[in-house]
Amino acid sequence: MEDIEKNQNPLATEKEGRLIAKFAIPAIISMLVSSLYNIVDQIFIGQGVGMLGNAATNIAFPISIICTATALLLGIGSASNYNLESGAGRKEDACRVIGTGLSMLVICGTIIAVCVLLFLNPLLQLFGVTENVLPYARDYAGITAWGIPFLILTTGGNHMIRADRSPTYSMVCMLTGAVINTILDPTFIFVFHWGIKGAAWATVIGQIISGAMVIVYFLRFRKMDLKKEMLRPRMKRFKMIASLGMASCINQIAMAVVQITMNNTLRHYGAVSAYGADIPLACVGVISKVNMVFMAIAIGISQGCQPIWGFNYGAGLYHRVRKTYTTAFQYAFLVGVVFFLGFQFFPEQIVGIFGTGSKEYFRFASRYFRIFMFMTFLNGIQPMSSGFFTSIGKAKLGIVVSLTRQVFFLLPLILIFPAFMGIDGVMYAGPIADGAAAVVAIGYAVRELRMMKGLEEKCDCAG
Repeated sequence: MEDIEKNQNPLATEKEGRLIAKFAIPAIISMLVSSLYNIVDQIFIGQGVGMLGNAATNIAFPISIICTATALLLGIGSASNYNLESGAGRKEDACRVIGTGLSMLVICGTIIAVCVLLFLNPLLQLFGVTENVLPYARDYAGITAWGIPFLILTTGGNHMIRADRSPTYSMVCMLTGAVINTILDPTFIFVFHWGIKGAAWATVIGQIISGAMVIVYFLRFRKMDLKKEMLRPRMKRFKMIASLGMASCINQIAMAVVQITMNNTLRHYGAVSAYGADIPLACVGVISKVNMVFMAIAIGISQGCQPIWGFNYGAGLYHRVRKTYTTAFQYAFLVGVVFFLGFQFFPEQIVGIFGTGSKEYFRFASRYFRIFMFMTFLNGIQPMSSGFFTSIGKAKLGIVVSLTRQVFFLLPLILIFPAFMGIDGVMYAGPIADGAAAVVAIGYAVRELRMMKGLEEKCDCAG
């Protein structure tokens, strides 16, 4: 019976390249749309509020990262378990995992929103806010906190929707919210003159609508046999979810820690440099949002491949897993080369999209782009490989690979280098961490692919 099911499931039969296109393109669009929430805000705030507004969104960015970390813990963990259980023929167990994951998204989103609202000022101080930026950051973060439950439900729920073989609906969820945000941003900022508060409310409204669409999917359009009683959270299911979602979650948490450390480092060393404290904070805020576009594509490739990797690994079709990984690797590398060329040759033009600034502002931004982002052509390999390990149930390996860039390499370097090189030390820490993380990810991936080939050969001999 299980063999018949495998043969009928397109994840096990359709050509790998076609499947990657079918699942990865909507996933990439969803990730790009998700990053647009921050990028659109950054553009309109830069044009309508100015440099201090850009710095404020950078200060508030760790809150967004923490929300994403929670959503990925529950969303990727649920989706990975769902595909592995489905591939092994355990459909009811697969649905019970999704039920627990959905409930936990709602619970965790509510808790985080309450915590941000109660401890907003201490959090902003921790994130490296300056006196000039504080009023803008308080307005922006205080308003966007109301959208946190919907942001987490949307981000996590869309992974489950893709796992349910509905990548197009997942894409539409994210796209609808982003389009609404894009329309409301200039309306609230330039027509109603609400400034940074207008950008924040535009974001919240878009998130609420996307979250509502996720709810509608699981009420009316789902393919899985999800029953009401399955929505009751179970510790056993939560442990399964956490084991496979932890790699992506830890990677995001590490990003938040690095972002906070970097903000404080830039504030300290920027104050004693020719740029001052506010210019580096504003520039790095812009550049991190631009880099989100690249990372959205790389992570979207990984997320699109996740159902293919998970189902085929669970079904023992290792040759399909290997083929999907090598194809995804090629795509991630090609995208990295394109962005590398853009970052090296057009840094001032890219920064100019996000508003005007002084000569020192553009000089710092251009140097930061060219130095910190020098290894962009390899930067897609590490997150893609981490997603691959998680999808095939290698949770510990996924965690190790996800920690390499942020924790093992970048965090120590941005603490050590500036002590000797001043603010330039932050810039040179980036490419060294990126290159080392790519080498580690490739090494582990090659080992896993060889192990799968060995299992394949054993099966052929036994047959």
